[in-house]
Amino acid sequence: MAERVYCLYRVSTSKQVDHDDQNQADIPMQRKACHEFAEHMGWTIVHEEQENGVSGYKVSAADRDKIQLIREHAEKGKFDILLVFMFDRIGRKAEETPFVVEWFVKKGIRVWSVNEGELFFATPK
Repeated sequence: MAERVYCLYRVSTSKQVDHDDQNQADIPMQRKACHEFAEHMGWTIVHEEQENGVSGYKVSAADRDKIQLIREHAEKGKFDILLVFMFDRIGRKAEETPFVVEWFVKKGIRVWSVNEGELFFATPK
């Protein structure tokens, strides 16, 4: 069975968002890279979320609707892998972001970055 993948795309300012011919906001570079990576790995993207103009420095993960939605879906077992273009798309707060990623890993969700690979957490013996 193919791994079920959720993708998260984020840009810090609305000026970084492109729009398609229906004026729908899009983050094409991140989306393209994630799609190519998932295809190469033999994974199936089952859902995508994007945050337009959300600062990873200024906005806590607890206050980001898309992160909370993805967490809810993780709790329900809707996917196996969270894929981002780079880990800083999850957040840029050094005191918070590793714990967000660790939460997913503890729920059995593998967390991958197109550019950085899979993030692992060592468990103390």
